Amino acid sequence: MSAPNLKITSRARQIRLLLLDVDGVLTDGRLYYGNNGEELKSFNIQDGLGIKLLQRNGIKVGIITGRSSALVARRAEELGIDLVVQGREDKLTALEDLLVTHPYQMNEIAFLGDDLPDLAVIRRVGLGAAVANARPIIAEHALWQTTTCGGAGAVRELAELLLQAQDKLESTFTDYL
Repeated sequence: MSAPNLKITSRARQIRLLLLDVDGVLTDGRLYYGNNGEELKSFNIQDGLGIKLLQRNGIKVGIITGRSSALVARRAEELGIDLVVQGREDKLTALEDLLVTHPYQMNEIAFLGDDLPDLAVIRRVGLGAAVANARPIIAEHALWQTTTCGGAGAVRELAELLLQAQDKLESTFTDYL
């Protein structure tokens, strides 16, 4: 994880909601199809634990993705993520719609993305972040970038950054000793 500067730490302290893209962030961005045409996705276990750690520490986690997939709904359910927006290519409008019913300010939201559909949200939220293998324009506009690629622990890396900035990381680790 790259060391956060004071601006990043200051922003990370305010985060109450982490929103995630799916393809290229929670997954490696590849689409797999079985012999019968069924779609398959691979999710990282460390990312899953990172999401659980955030939830245990009072940070809500949600998903905004342009594609629709029963697999995403299943993974979200496994992780206790009840804020799931699928099939919305205009993610900024999806976020604005979400804020009508969820009491968050933009400065309280972090978003982790990787490609052009994520750009407007990354530019608008309090902490816009990009995975290590994000497209260059996404990395350019992100406030912070993981050192880990999407689908390989990038969500966990951001989770630990948020917990560290909020002085909750050490106590979280202590729970496992």
